[in-house]
Amino acid sequence: MSSGVPPWRASASATATTAVYTGNVTPAYIPVQARRSLTTPTPTPTSTSASTTPAQSTSTDASRKRVEFPEPVRMYVQRCFAPDNQIPGVTRQEMELKLKSVITEAAQTDALDKINWETHPLPQVMVQNDKLRILANPDASTWGSPFAAQSPKRVSSDDASKKRKSAEYQSENACPPWRQTNKSNVFEDRVTFSPTDKRQRIDLKNSKSKANLELRKKRFEDPRGGYGSSPSSRGASPTPAPTGPVVGRCQDLEKRYFRLTSAPNPDTVRPLPVLMKTLDLLKKKWKKDNNYTYICDQFKSLRQDLTVQHIRNEFTVSVYEIHARIALEKGDLGEYNQCQTQLRALYAQQLGGHPTEFKAYRILYFIHTRNWTAMNDALADLTPTDKRSAAVKHALDVRSALALGNYHRFFQLYLDTPNMGAYLMDMFVDRERLSALSAICKAYKPDVRIRFITEELGFESDEQSARFILDHCSEDMLLEKDGAVRLLTGIKAAQLFEAAKADAHRVIDIKGQI
Repeated sequence: MSSGVPPWRASASATATTAVYTGNVTPAYIPVQARRSLTTPTPTPTSTSASTTPAQSTSTDASRKRVEFPEPVRMYVQRCFAPDNQIPGVTRQEMELKLKSVITEAAQTDALDKINWETHPLPQVMVQNDKLRILANPDASTWGSPFAAQSPKRVSSDDASKKRKSAEYQSENACPPWRQTNKSNVFEDRVTFSPTDKRQRIDLKNSKSKANLELRKKRFEDPRGGYGSSPSSRGASPTPAPTGPVVGRCQDLEKRYFRLTSAPNPDTVRPLPVLMKTLDLLKKKWKKDNNYTYICDQFKSLRQDLTVQHIRNEFTVSVYEIHARIALEKGDLGEYNQCQTQLRALYAQQLGGHPTEFKAYRILYFIHTRNWTAMNDALADLTPTDKRSAAVKHALDVRSALALGNYHRFFQLYLDTPNMGAYLMDMFVDRERLSALSAICKAYKPDVRIRFITEELGFESDEQSARFILDHCSEDMLLEKDGAVRLLTGIKAAQLFEAAKADAHRVIDIKGQI
């Protein structure tokens, strides 16, 4: 060969040259179009769709346009998600499923413009009423519950047949199919009690009490419940009522406190102007009569009227602060604790009042109850400005003195307490006196003067300190020496005060009010 090209290369070159001239080049790969989005690719239109006229294409796009809901429907949806309309016990998922069901049903029946959406029940209220009906029926079971599938969706004929088959397994008692087929369930035999077993009666009693508590809670929270409290009226469908807070119409200045068992009646609720006059009257009566039973009942009624009308302002803060101070003065820690809890939420809304004063009370209160978890929360709520105030600084110094075991510093702070903190410190000062006496018996030998104990532990007189010592030990621990009464600080006295200290430092449980 003159050209020196191998025969196989010559044949390949000839083939490529022929392909160029003929125009039939076969690529060595399959072209694939790059994906530019995460959406599902649109299928290739068929010949029928390709032949669609422009007018038909325009009508198709118009039919696929998003449905424009009327303005009342959009306002209804906004009310559903408003924080004031949320109901405890109804989750957001349950509310959204019910909302979707209501709007879908109205759209399918062309009733979007026919329903009065301003008075239409909110979906969370519907869910709550469904739950109440289940709780009201003791034979109801979670099997087949209406909350199992709340979102309406179109199903195929196969899915429908499957649902019909699953429904066929349900008996009159709505028992799951496995409970019907497995008649000899060994585990159920083990946990089932005999009719005369006391444990069965206790379980039934507890379940009924829990159900009654849940019913009462739902009745109070249901804004559409009737004013009556009879079981027949509660079991019936709720009477249509406007949503939102109650607006009172009662003009009586004095009203006894009654625990609510249903939605409040506006005729028995006092509006804000009347409540202001009531507060002035109660302050005058407290200064004149000092009748705590009457004042506490009236303040609880006053607070109840504020709560049902959703009144949260500076006047509300003033009511809770005055009631808390009166409860402190009378040693009613149960009522004070209720006011203290509400005041913390009110102060968070920047509604005025005296937050630093009551933050100091909170710290002293948790020192008394020895609730260190709540103490950490109270300390975390303090700002640098709060820590510079006299009341909060005093409370923090009290906490520090007790943590360090510095009883000398503690009783100095006890004798110089701002505001009404001394009422709280009076509740645990005897406990700390026992701790101090236990330390004194270990540090001072062989005896110590009663006068020293009086001055060191904040007693008003030597007689008071001697009486306190005799309440926790025997008379032979005191003797008269060199013209002064002395406490023998031996091992016996140390053991007695140590035992009394351990008994006094048990966890404090606040149960109710006076």
